[in-house]
Amino acid sequence: MKALVFRGTGRVAWQDAPDPAVKDAADAIVRVDAVTLCGTDLHIVKGDVPEVGPGRVLGHEAVGTVMETGGDVVMEAVGVPETFEMCTRMVRPGGRVANIGVHGKPAVLHLEDLWIKDVTLTTGLVDTSSTPMLLRMTAAGRLPVSGLVTHRFELGQMEEAYDVFGRAAETGAIKVALGGPQHTAVQAAGPG
Repeated sequence: MKALVFRGTGRVAWQDAPDPAVKDAADAIVRVDAVTLCGTDLHIVKGDVPEVGPGRVLGHEAVGTVMETGGDVVMEAVGVPETFEMCTRMVRPGGRVANIGVHGKPAVLHLEDLWIKDVTLTTGLVDTSSTPMLLRMTAAGRLPVSGLVTHRFELGQMEEAYDVFGRAAETGAIKVALGGPQHTAVQAAGPG
């Protein structure tokens, strides 16, 4: 199979990689027809995540959004310190800020402003626990997603896609998608 492989700081390659194999009864192999790029991978490529060494196959996905969920506001801060800091400024009393992914440099937490708001702050890597909620909100038209994907590429154009995403300030890239059919709406399964 082909995969984008981290070759060291500032270097990646779209190259042959071993096919996945089932190693445990709980394992599954899933065919992937479409992917999006994640800012965490850009941090890996820049050398900001020393735990990831050369030879690692890159690829996962995270979403950075502000979501209305009933009367609660959930802020997901992803990728850059400015996003995290903006979320902590915007969150309303009793709200939640979920800081997911990595920033690559320090982010400021203004406790002197947050203590009175009774804010819940969580951290961690993307765990997809909010995916069902996001799909329901998208299907109901409550989450505006039409303008999020700004650039599309074929899977074989992975290196070019990373270059465009890595220069987002120049290219205007918000979310880069690769491969797969180009859907205009997300269908969520109904009850049962």
